[in-house]
Amino acid sequence: MPAVITRRCAAKLNLSLAVLARRPDGFHAIESLFVPIELADTLTVRLGGSPGIRLTVRCEGPRASHLAGDVPTDSTNLVVRAAAAIAEEAGINPALDIELVKAIPSQAGLGGGSSNAAAMLLMAVEAWGLQWPRERLAVIAAKLGSDVPWFLEGVPAVVTGVGEQITPASALPSLFAVVVCPSTGLSTAAVYKACTPDPSRAGEAIRLAETLARGDLTAAMPLMHNALEPAARKLSGDIDRLLADLAAAGGLTPRLTGSGSACFTLCRTLPEARGIAARLMALEDAGSARWPAVFTVRVG
Repeated sequence: MPAVITRRCAAKLNLSLAVLARRPDGFHAIESLFVPIELADTLTVRLGGSPGIRLTVRCEGPRASHLAGDVPTDSTNLVVRAAAAIAEEAGINPALDIELVKAIPSQAGLGGGSSNAAAMLLMAVEAWGLQWPRERLAVIAAKLGSDVPWFLEGVPAVVTGVGEQITPASALPSLFAVVVCPSTGLSTAAVYKACTPDPSRAGEAIRLAETLARGDLTAAMPLMHNALEPAARKLSGDIDRLLADLAAAGGLTPRLTGSGSACFTLCRTLPEARGIAARLMALEDAGSARWPAVFTVRVG
């Protein structure tokens, strides 16, 4: 069994997100096209030492100062919960020291916490030499959060149900994205509570995946819808201004990702993405950067 394991935890974008219905259990049925992006946290696990699960968090990169206060290190953190869940089911008395280096802004709709949890599940079974099938991990992942099962695979996929039904999508063409985060985040629960389900959007994520697979980005743009965007706009005045700035900088059909507050635009080439990012980074308010975190990333 390895004494030290390190793993990158990639962020995601929702290229489409339909909220189809509110279920009797209070959760929302969704249909979404998930894609991984290059932006990633790093998780390192060390076995041994005194019994217990100890987590330390360090923040790097844009918006790091805003990240630092947002990430708990106790049992409320999904990383700790994931490690504890594996230990409990396997009957193991854990002795783990975990370091999480955050680069993915929190409360941004980029899935950083869920990605961290999925990575921890995979690392825990490796560290303890457990030969568990992925299906067993998926059951535990679904109990941790609706996005966690997808992050076990982390490939472009259409995600349905409450996040537990995952259908890999056709291979996507080479694409880039400019991802921008405001200085404040949004509560996922608050955004979902304020959204209006629309069952007529069913099937759009599949059509979007098929259209992108053909390389037709222009035809794909009208299918890039996020049902949570109107609610996010009501809850945060930053969203309208950010989407307008992305469009003014040359972004095609800018969209909110997940429940926000991050927004993005897709680009065909890296130079195109870098140009849009540079124009956004040049914007200032009272001598300070208007948008504290602008990322240029490869999609998929």
